[in-house]
Amino acid sequence: MDALMNLSNPDLSTPAGWMPLVFLGLMGLSLLIYVVLDGYDLGVGLLMLGASDAHKDQMVASIGPFWDANETWLVLGVGILLVAFPKAHGLILQALYLPVALMLLGLMLRGVAFDFRVKAPADWKPFWNGAFIAGSALAALSQGWMLARYITGFAEGPGYTAFALLIALALAAAYAMLGAGWLIMKMDGAVQTLAVQRAKLAWPAVVLGLAGVSLMTPWVSATVSERWFRMPELIALLPIPLMTGLSLLALRALLNSHRVRGKLCWLPFALMVAIMLLGALGLAYSLYPYVLIDRLTVWQAAAAPKSLAVILWGVLVTLPAILIYTWFAYRVFWGKSSELRYA
Repeated sequence: MDALMNLSNPDLSTPAGWMPLVFLGLMGLSLLIYVVLDGYDLGVGLLMLGASDAHKDQMVASIGPFWDANETWLVLGVGILLVAFPKAHGLILQALYLPVALMLLGLMLRGVAFDFRVKAPADWKPFWNGAFIAGSALAALSQGWMLARYITGFAEGPGYTAFALLIALALAAAYAMLGAGWLIMKMDGAVQTLAVQRAKLAWPAVVLGLAGVSLMTPWVSATVSERWFRMPELIALLPIPLMTGLSLLALRALLNSHRVRGKLCWLPFALMVAIMLLGALGLAYSLYPYVLIDRLTVWQAAAAPKSLAVILWGVLVTLPAILIYTWFAYRVFWGKSSELRYA
């Protein structure tokens, strides 16, 4: 019993206490960056549905220099889970085998379609455009489903299935809104106007999705319910939904302003990033200190301290390299998008 308590409440002044928290933070940061960066390009893929061929080309051009590199953050986040929290990695991947496979299928389909939509004969271009859209939808919905299953600790039942479906649709809507914000920022003319229209259509879905998730999460998880509604923690948590609500209202008001097509074209995307960040903070607050809710704390799931010490050196080299590469790519290709070209 004492050993179990030590694993749940370790001495944070020792490596066994603070190193698992460092890796938890690095994993969370990697996955958050992935959700934002790959989220907008998945959203652009979703927004291609119903657009003209010329508009589709411009949409793909806006993400062309970035979309493949954005997925690096997913690899880093899952890699940290594998090497730093092997006990949790086995349980999580076993429970999420099918949606992970579907997500990877969607990402691969996007990768193939990105090249083939231009290099294949013209008669096949609509097919590959559809494949790119389908791959984006499959990846987005799979990620939302996995998030819901993870939050509920992989509990089974009709209510949990409904919750997973809700979050899958809500995340896809959030990605579409992120994608619209990206296009508003990166494009001019007709595509920018189309992005504003699509953002207005996506906004109610994002609001309803967030409201539904906020109402259902404490219902499907007793641990989260206790964390949310216990005093004085409730007061500390309150700024997150309030700031999220204000950001959503500001975003909707901005979409009605002519300035969104001018100097404030960057603001819809920035507001959606802020909303995603607030959602991540709320999720982290709700789940801590669990890596797998109600089953494994961060310390119970962590690898041995000596192993973590070795892994930490690798992460300290890898993470700055990815950050520098990401910054450099966005710095070089910043500004309005140009015409799509393939080497």
